[in-house]
Amino acid sequence: MEVATMLMRTDPFRDLDRFTQQVFGTSARPAMMPMDAWREGDEFYAELDLPGVDPESLDLDIERNVVTVRASRPPLDSDRSMIAAERTRGVFSRQLILGESLDTDAIRADYRDGVLRLAIPVAEKAKPRKIEIRHQHERHQAINV
Repeated sequence: MEVATMLMRTDPFRDLDRFTQQVFGTSARPAMMPMDAWREGDEFYAELDLPGVDPESLDLDIERNVVTVRASRPPLDSDRSMIAAERTRGVFSRQLILGESLDTDAIRADYRDGVLRLAIPVAEKAKPRKIEIRHQHERHQAINV
């Protein structure tokens, strides 16, 4: 009984979640992949938390400027008597809509320690650049009088 007491927490939405699961068979809270995103120089980064996900289950697709991340976490052992089961199980996904100024052909992805990191470079055409200003020297011809 000591373990169950340690895992309990105050949650005003717990009863709503329980009711929703009973009526609809789903959780009221959406399955999400928490994410941080930022820009460093000429690259944008996004890190998505995916703890306990087998790297082989990760799938990353891009269509136009929409990146879709899919992952799966295996179901719990049905023989276990669970005290808490809050982590999303099964297949879940998240979509990121990228700006047109990013080079979607050069996206890199790494998965380490339960975190998927996407590195997305700024497209060359969107980078600030200098534009050469051409000018012509007028040639003055000498006029003989």
